Amino acid sequence: MNPDNGGLNTLFGKVDKMVSVDDIIVKSTSSITDVIRTIDSSSKQIALVVDENKRIIGTVCDGDIRSSILNNISLDNSIEDIFNRNPIVANMTHSKEDILNICIREKIHQVPIVDENNRLLGIEILDDLISKKKKNNKVVLMVGGLGTRLRPLTENMPKPMLKVGNKPILETIILNFKKHGFINIILSVSYKSEIIEEYFGDGSKFGVNIEFVHEDKRMGTAGALGLMKEKLNEPFFVMNGDLLTNINFEHMMEFHLSKNSVATMGVREYDFQVPYGVVNLEQENITSIEEKPIQRFFVSAGVYVLNQEVLDFIPQNDFFDMPKLFEKTIDAQMKTISFPIREYWIDIGRLEEFEKANKEYQSCFNV
Repeated sequence: MNPDNGGLNTLFGKVDKMVSVDDIIVKSTSSITDVIRTIDSSSKQIALVVDENKRIIGTVCDGDIRSSILNNISLDNSIEDIFNRNPIVANMTHSKEDILNICIREKIHQVPIVDENNRLLGIEILDDLISKKKKNNKVVLMVGGLGTRLRPLTENMPKPMLKVGNKPILETIILNFKKHGFINIILSVSYKSEIIEEYFGDGSKFGVNIEFVHEDKRMGTAGALGLMKEKLNEPFFVMNGDLLTNINFEHMMEFHLSKNSVATMGVREYDFQVPYGVVNLEQENITSIEEKPIQRFFVSAGVYVLNQEVLDFIPQNDFFDMPKLFEKTIDAQMKTISFPIREYWIDIGRLEEFEKANKEYQSCFNV
């Protein structure tokens, strides 16, 4: 890589004024919980692991955290076993064009800058090197349900149009996707669809592009995708229209692409405590007793990233649920993965959840 490449250096400039890293420096002995707080409190989406001389020895990114959750690593553990010990770095002689090429080649969004002794000087961030581009990936929102569990609130109003935080649930969902660059929205509508269509129109007043697909009958959580196959020609999101979450959708798409997955399911941890002492047996012999043990599961969070090839599994104009689609991809031995959601998430299916979401909205959302 030649740092003196003429016109490109003139265009991009040398690395001279870097982003400060004081807020994202951690030690290898830091706990995973503390590093999560560090990453979440900064817009840089990474933590840098340094030694006592401020030499960089590793990095921790969002994907490392989520992988540790899936591997059942306690968040109280140190990051010793999860941080990347071979970080990609650049130095002061690299041009910004060089660093941009590093980001593209290595599929990373941040590059630490070091001196000749590997001491940390700063960081360059991809979004600062190039204008943040709108993404072409479509977002399919399933908003055709009857919302029977929320009656009488839904007798005259489709559930996604119920107001949480003084705006419809669906508006918050759309604005969250827009915030991360996803502006091409398909709304799969049915029950009282005219209310949704009149409110959102073509989406222009919200800064997005909205299309509508009408379900003439109940089609399940995936069946409606069969009505829009020609619209979905690259990886796309599917999300239930009664969810509120502040996950970074850009991270989820990057995770899906980096793993070469065809189907990625957002999952939530669900803990269930058995209210009794559990007796473990071998034949008639008692081997141990666990007092009120906690069972840990991962459950579907109702948000997915899919590749267009999975649409071949969906029957035309028929009822088909998302779990069935994932069973099909698994049976076909296609790469099918999970994306653990550790951020705020709530399924507004019942009145108590609707009330809870209204209480928590202001502290969790800024759209």
